[in-house]
Amino acid sequence: MTRAGLVAVLGRPNVGKSTLVNALTRAKVSITAPSPNTTRRAVRGVLTEGGIQMVFVDTPGLHRAQSTLGHRLNEAARHAVTDVDAVVAVIEAPQVLGPGDRTTLALLVRAAAGAPDLAPVVVVNKTDRAGRPTVVEQLVTASRVVEELAAAAGVPEVASRVEYFATAARTGAGVEALRDHLRAAMPESPYLFDADEVSDVESAEWVAELVREQVVRRAREELPHAVHCRVTELTERRARVEIVVERPSQRAIVLGRGGLNLRAIGTAARQQLPEGMYLELRVVVERDWQRRDDVLDRFGY
Repeated sequence: MTRAGLVAVLGRPNVGKSTLVNALTRAKVSITAPSPNTTRRAVRGVLTEGGIQMVFVDTPGLHRAQSTLGHRLNEAARHAVTDVDAVVAVIEAPQVLGPGDRTTLALLVRAAAGAPDLAPVVVVNKTDRAGRPTVVEQLVTASRVVEELAAAAGVPEVASRVEYFATAARTGAGVEALRDHLRAAMPESPYLFDADEVSDVESAEWVAELVREQVVRRAREELPHAVHCRVTELTERRARVEIVVERPSQRAIVLGRGGLNLRAIGTAARQQLPEGMYLELRVVVERDWQRRDDVLDRFGY
């Protein structure tokens, strides 16, 4: 009998959720960048080994929303904890626990309270950026906060079910122990995906995300939230991608002087595409798209 299950990975922006999911699956299934809300959809990464399949759901970062898009991203993250077999709440080792972290831990507690068979896990990530005393202190603090939240919710017994791990997803430290724990929590079940699949992301969406990753990496201070990428043509040998921004000034940033920035974006994205594939990029303006329900619906958020 095979075993399979869903693992939701939660956290505020920039705690390393996508890097952790990539490390757990041993594949690049989510784009990463040092900017908030790089992940915008619940991306599923699949790892199948030894008769056990784990489907990791990488979620948008929980944050204080200031746009219609932000509210939709938060809702997608909250919805991800329903009907899963494990929830991993990720916090950072180097940072003091803030309101976003408490929101994440509260969501973990609520999910565990409503599902007695669910495996709740707290991960203190980025241990490579903090000394051992800081990591230990963060683990103790997280445990205390979980106990407080569980008691306040009237489910103190939930706190005793939570397991704690320290990881450095970027280097892989601690990831194997976390993977083994989650593997043991998967229930008996047929596989949810074919054994050779690593992600549920469609080819067109993946190409668009590779381009957006490079845009965000090169203009993370100026317009990380204002960029959406969409594929308008995709064949085995050619991809045409529109980079959508909100204002003409943002278009100028993406293009760069003489188009140099856009060429660099294309070069970096092309390196991750099949060899010989032609990539064409075009920058267009869709005014205030983050705040327009009609555009967000059209873009699939």
